Amino acid sequence: MTAFVLRRLAQSIAVLLAVGLVAFLLFRYVGDPISGMVGQDTSLQEREELRQRLGLNDPAPLQFARFVGNAAQGWFGLSYRTSEPVSRMILERMPATLELALVAALFAVLVGVPMGVWTGLYPRHWSSRLLQAVSLIGVSLPTFLIGILLILVFAVILGVLPSFGRGDTVQLGWWTSGFFTLSGLKALILPSITLGLFQLTLIMRLVRSEMLEVMRTDYIKFARARGLTNRAINFGHALKNTLVPVITITGLQLGAIIAFSIVTETVFSWPGMGQLFVQSVQFADIPVMAAYLLLVALFFVLINLVVDLLYYAVDPRLRSGAATAGARGH
Repeated sequence: MTAFVLRRLAQSIAVLLAVGLVAFLLFRYVGDPISGMVGQDTSLQEREELRQRLGLNDPAPLQFARFVGNAAQGWFGLSYRTSEPVSRMILERMPATLELALVAALFAVLVGVPMGVWTGLYPRHWSSRLLQAVSLIGVSLPTFLIGILLILVFAVILGVLPSFGRGDTVQLGWWTSGFFTLSGLKALILPSITLGLFQLTLIMRLVRSEMLEVMRTDYIKFARARGLTNRAINFGHALKNTLVPVITITGLQLGAIIAFSIVTETVFSWPGMGQLFVQSVQFADIPVMAAYLLLVALFFVLINLVVDLLYYAVDPRLRSGAATAGARGH
């Protein structure tokens, strides 16, 4: 177990360093940062002094080492657009994105898994065919179109849900939460459905295919021969073995929800990190872009590490394989 964790940690650090190199290249080769920080009347001498003070004349390896060191301490410099610390700007927007991603992921899992189980156990039932047909909508339609349609129906025509913003929030230290106000909860509904619908269809189809495969295995037939109830067979044996690959896909999709919330946040004017990234692209605000890139990579790495550990704990074949490898090593 320890060797497994250490190996995954080493791989995670390597991934973060690779992403850090890409973010550093954004700083170094995408435009001149001095031009975005000074006015047109600044003399060449003043520009050179600022460049020297910021260390932009140092060798590239030294600059990269300094960038990695500052990033490890949570310092990404100042925004070219607002001259604010990038770390503070990210922290202010992070609660909105993480709460939206959490609700979208819960929606995808809590609805997708039961739908997948039902369509897997009763594949020829009319309701299963209807659910599969409806799931095609989540796969086929682009996210921005789904968001616009939801706004049209529930905000414009029915007028029951807000079409933009986060609603009222409660300050909990540095964290701002919309979970404790009615307007905050209502504001979460449409964007979370929009963001989680694609993941819901993926989870549903994965669970369905795994259930169909598991139900044809010999140990399920043996369980039926022993006289076990359908409930014990479906949920005690079949579903338990189905969830092993679902854990992996769900973890990866959680990272994808955080990374690709940009479109949803733009459609609903959601004040999260995705909207901040879009604004930084429009103004070529490279420090914000680099910080967002590194933060998303960190989320992916942490989620994948947790998924690997859960997979290791759930799947006994990995543990037995590791034990066999250890025995051979001795």
